[in-house]
Amino acid sequence: MSTIRSAGTYTLGNRSVTRLGYGAMQLAGPGVFGPPKDRDAALAVLRAAVAAGVDHIDTSDYYGPYVTNQIIREALEPYAQSLTIVTKVGAKRGNGGAWLLDNSPEGLTRAVHDNLRNLGLEALEVVNLRIMMSAHGPAEGSIAAQVETMADLQRQGLVRHIGISNVTATQIAEARAIVEIVCVQNEYNLAHRGDDALIDALARDGIAYVPFFPLGGFSPLQSTILSDVAAQLDATPMQVALAWLLQRAPNILLIPGTSSLAHLQENLAAATLDLPRDAVTALDGIAAA
Repeated sequence: MSTIRSAGTYTLGNRSVTRLGYGAMQLAGPGVFGPPKDRDAALAVLRAAVAAGVDHIDTSDYYGPYVTNQIIREALEPYAQSLTIVTKVGAKRGNGGAWLLDNSPEGLTRAVHDNLRNLGLEALEVVNLRIMMSAHGPAEGSIAAQVETMADLQRQGLVRHIGISNVTATQIAEARAIVEIVCVQNEYNLAHRGDDALIDALARDGIAYVPFFPLGGFSPLQSTILSDVAAQLDATPMQVALAWLLQRAPNILLIPGTSSLAHLQENLAAATLDLPRDAVTALDGIAAA
């Protein structure tokens, strides 16, 4: 068994994927905008991830924009049949890298075609609809019109499976009444645990939950408890944070991102890290600290 297979697998759409995948956001330049400083290094990281057994890559055409998808295509085409590429739509980039809402029917349709073109695919396996009701996280409001557009793109054969991102439980229920939802992608990590009940509910329904910013995102997780547990286990704090997520629920799929081969290897090694009960208890207390 390869290292990351130790983390197990879970169903995403009609495919089984390893629970420890790879997020391509950091392959773009600073601020997820423009080209990377070292394109060859970015290509090498992608190829190393797949060689290590990663079969689930998360990306978007608005990373760069276009940059990460073009690098993925250059690095990995022709794609292995076992590789599942998950992308997302609902935003675009403005001048200077601003993140702008782009969820009109025309915008979503254009984004799907852009992803298809830059990835070199005839159909997208999974597309997450990114909801941006608020700049501060999920906020209530109907998403029916956007989900209907995605369902229409699915009927056209351009999208095989649909997920939703940055959403509330109410919005998930609304979306599921329109079309099958195979995954939910929200912010969640050791310190940000607002979706605890939601994760468990999705697990009962066989829906994957994909935490973004599993290591804290632009503000990496920092905790004395996390550092102490890592020291006790002869691991890094980031490995412990990832291992905690893998043990949190069986439906959690991880997509930690990096542009470094060394950090990639460190992240993937988290699949074999077994956290003892006392460590989990201590880590569970971080969110309440």
